[in-house]
Amino acid sequence: MTTVRSSPAVPNSTTVPESVGAGPGGHRPTHTHCPYCALQCAMTVTPAADPAAAVEVAPAWFPTNRGGLCRKGWTSGELLDHPGRLTTPLIRHDGRLEPCDWDTALDRVVEGVRRAQAAGGPDGVAVFGGGGLTNEKAYQLGKFTRLALGSRLIDYNGRWCMSSAAAAANRSFGLDRGLPFPVTDLTDARAVMLIGANPADTMPPFLQHLDTAARTGGLVVADPRLSATARRALDGGGVHLRLRPGTDAALALGLLHLVVVTGAVDTQYIAERASGFCDAWAHAAAWLPDRTERVTGVSVAHLERAVALLADARDAGAGSYILTARGAEQHADGTAVVGAAIALALALGLPGRRGSGYGTLTGQGNGQGGREHGQKADQLPGYRMITDPAARAHVAGVWGVDPEQIPGPGLSAFELLDSLGGPGGPTAMLLHASNPVVSAPDADRVAERLRALDTLVVADFVLSETAALADVVLPVPQWAEEEGTLTSLEGRVLRRRLSVTPPAGVRDELWIWHELARRLDRGPERFPTDARAVFDELARASAGGKADYSAIDWDRLDAGEALHWPCGADSPDGTPRLFLDRFATPDGRARFVVDEPRAPAEPPDAQFPLLGTTGRLLAHYQSGAQTRRVAELAGAEPDMWVQVHPVVARAAGLVDGEAARVVSRRGAVEAVIRCDEDMRTDTVFLPFHFPGDGRANLLTLPELDPHSRMPEFKVCAVRLEAA
Repeated sequence: MTTVRSSPAVPNSTTVPESVGAGPGGHRPTHTHCPYCALQCAMTVTPAADPAAAVEVAPAWFPTNRGGLCRKGWTSGELLDHPGRLTTPLIRHDGRLEPCDWDTALDRVVEGVRRAQAAGGPDGVAVFGGGGLTNEKAYQLGKFTRLALGSRLIDYNGRWCMSSAAAAANRSFGLDRGLPFPVTDLTDARAVMLIGANPADTMPPFLQHLDTAARTGGLVVADPRLSATARRALDGGGVHLRLRPGTDAALALGLLHLVVVTGAVDTQYIAERASGFCDAWAHAAAWLPDRTERVTGVSVAHLERAVALLADARDAGAGSYILTARGAEQHADGTAVVGAAIALALALGLPGRRGSGYGTLTGQGNGQGGREHGQKADQLPGYRMITDPAARAHVAGVWGVDPEQIPGPGLSAFELLDSLGGPGGPTAMLLHASNPVVSAPDADRVAERLRALDTLVVADFVLSETAALADVVLPVPQWAEEEGTLTSLEGRVLRRRLSVTPPAGVRDELWIWHELARRLDRGPERFPTDARAVFDELARASAGGKADYSAIDWDRLDAGEALHWPCGADSPDGTPRLFLDRFATPDGRARFVVDEPRAPAEPPDAQFPLLGTTGRLLAHYQSGAQTRRVAELAGAEPDMWVQVHPVVARAAGLVDGEAARVVSRRGAVEAVIRCDEDMRTDTVFLPFHFPGDGRANLLTLPELDPHSRMPEFKVCAVRLEAA
């Protein structure tokens, strides 16, 4: 059982002190950060004198959360002593997972690795990581895969989170950081447009930074649903752009068209700081307001008002921002959607200016740092591309190997999972901090590929739906039981501090990889088990890269310095605001990069007449493997449901509260009907946190973005029928 207490605020400070006084039994509270989203709210964790007694979690003051936590953060300590916690390795015997000792478990892993590589070479083994791993573990996992296993096959679940935004930002700005400015810059903004974002449910403490915009009628929310955030906008006199799912790029180009024809375009900014406007206008010119309304379903009046709000706030020097998130990015044309949103921001002259800007709301706890240091198929530490000879030479020098020993690029997340166990594909996989049986598109297909493996190894702290399929399950620490760093959505590097001693049978991933390297005779000395030593090496490996951490060390972080990357020889005090003088392109100018919008890969038809879209709930996080085990959160949202307009329900012969099936070409989901008159009559919404027959991703399709390899999560053709 975990209890919660209040905590005194630490006003007017960006420093998180080491402690705020003695806790129960004389134990001092440890300052750390929430295990969930990339806002990384500050909190204190206080263990009791009796290890069997409660652990207390309380909010602490920090610029991003200002002493607040959402219900997920408040209840985060409950998992630390949860009865379903994994505390001993498990090994499959006669079809069942049974407890074993660590030597037996690791021997089984090594046998599986050797068997797979004897049959398929180094790429006989694949690795799948997660955006919840610390920077040190993300870095070490990439290094372990490429050096100890010699495999090029590594990717991670962040491919399904930020990859489209990253691809678009790199194309336009030459660099990808979720928010290129501190979150607090938004606090006084009079106009903020959110495209595909619902922070009222996904990161509630963030919403306080939108209070000024919401209160003054300047909050604009583009979302197919009347989400909690969209309702907040309307309550303050703002705008809800209730677009048809899959028309995000058309919406952004229609808004860009209006910026130009109404004279809101910042021609001086474009002349001085950007290139490619004429090509962008060649696309946007065709998106007349009437056409945009017809395609997206958003009225011309709402389009015009959104543009006026952004332009008026900019002209008044009152702060004007455009932010995108998963609703915009999780499409098979997600890079094009974000590129169009960036083009809209550039036409208004927002990026790279104090008090205005463009950014993306990173999702997972270390979604930013997790994609910077080498667990992505095409990248090396420091956000270096693995195909760049200079990048390979630099990292090889830090690792003490020849550049030729570093394998080339691998496969993106879904392509990697889809290759498992097939002809010429990997026959073994090591999987960390992810639950693709619930979170992957076309989830049943992915589960089949995982079952086809000779050896599946899952490291987790609960028996997730994916771990339940494993041949070996390795129990690892939770957030409060490890040391390390994470990088928040604003590019700020933060310390995660060990607050609670992990159970005796648990082993840290850094130790696991060291032990596996030792047993494989692949240079275990290259894989230290101390997180600080790994961070020091990470900093050297990142030196000179886009995500340069080389001037950051733990002493500076523990002293409370606010260090945003890049933080290296040229920027030793960090860079809270990017692009103020120039963008990270060769000529220093931002680029308009606009692609023609395309229709969803699977349009509705007579057999599947509705558009299915997915999203998150306030009570749950990602695949729900953690939050569904917390009594308060599970009680708030215990079962799968589908949100529909009453007209849609009646057409299927259903009523509110009745059991139903939502069916696509890939599978069917069992859900309870929730009628909502604010829903579009062509759309149904499904949360994606639930297991078994309630998995929303049984419906979604793995059509991939050509640039980011992001699957089409946000729109698929479905029908509704009685259960």
